[in-house]
Amino acid sequence: MSRKVIKLNALPLMQTRKRVAAYARVSSVKDEMLHSLAAQVEYYRNLIQVHPEWEYAGVYADEAYTGTKGDRPEFTQMLSACRTGKIDMIVTKSISRFARNTVTLLETVRELKTLDVDVFFEEQNLHSASADGELMLTILASYAQEESLSASENCKWRIRNEFKKGNPSCGLMIYGYDYRDGKLVINPQEAEVVQMIYADYLSGMGRNAIMRKLDQLGIPTKQGSCWAVNTIVSILTNEKLTGDMCLQKYYVTNHLTKQKIRNNGQLPQYYVEGSHEGIIDHETFEAVQVEMARRSQRYKRPVKKPEGSEFTGLITCGRCGAHFRRKINACGTKYAK
Repeated sequence: MSRKVIKLNALPLMQTRKRVAAYARVSSVKDEMLHSLAAQVEYYRNLIQVHPEWEYAGVYADEAYTGTKGDRPEFTQMLSACRTGKIDMIVTKSISRFARNTVTLLETVRELKTLDVDVFFEEQNLHSASADGELMLTILASYAQEESLSASENCKWRIRNEFKKGNPSCGLMIYGYDYRDGKLVINPQEAEVVQMIYADYLSGMGRNAIMRKLDQLGIPTKQGSCWAVNTIVSILTNEKLTGDMCLQKYYVTNHLTKQKIRNNGQLPQYYVEGSHEGIIDHETFEAVQVEMARRSQRYKRPVKKPEGSEFTGLITCGRCGAHFRRKINACGTKYAK
């Protein structure tokens, strides 16, 4: 009996659409920048949704975050989505929007490549998954990083010139004042709280007690949150509450990390007397500084010096040269490395 073979036409394969997300960023909260960010988000939303082979996977947008940092919240969330397999491709305007730090850019792109996630940079018309993608990214990212350095140095020059003129570099947020038209203007309600803090401290109350009192009275901080000890200390030590202003107390060491450190003589400082109306008189302010120093000395814990012996620093290891140290246990004194 012969076999009967029936030929069937193969079913067409279902084409899966590529899940595409977009990333946008602005480094300032100015109105024009936020308007630009909103326009970018709308542009990418429309771009992805009208593309027939793409599936919309969201638009991630960071406000007021510099491209030299990798700890941007939306950027981090986008990478998490890539690691969980929710994104196949990322579209962004340019390399400088994605990252200005060459190391951050290359590390991120390499990780995404291992996850089979392609990054398309519109301005450079470059896919990270292409054969020459990493080489071109390295070159272009270096230019972006140098551009960031140049912008940072120009910004520092502008700020320091303003300091020389006795002007703060930007809007100040100081409890007791409002910043209007480049000037500090007393906030009457907050000024009363500042005066109460100084009076309570000089009357003998501690920083923790003052903090608890303010919370119990339902008085919020400048940001509308609960009080912290560091906030009380900053009010008690801020010379701006006297009407004077010390400029360049801190400075940024590196344009990539943006880390601020205290200026202990590395750069000039500028002290402006009577730059604005004071809330606390100079005598009260100085009295608080003296009292803080007195309490600090009074409650300062003595530093325990390690007990030595007649052999301290004399016994060394013949192999590595390290000093032996004295160790006391239940069996008596023994020396160990």
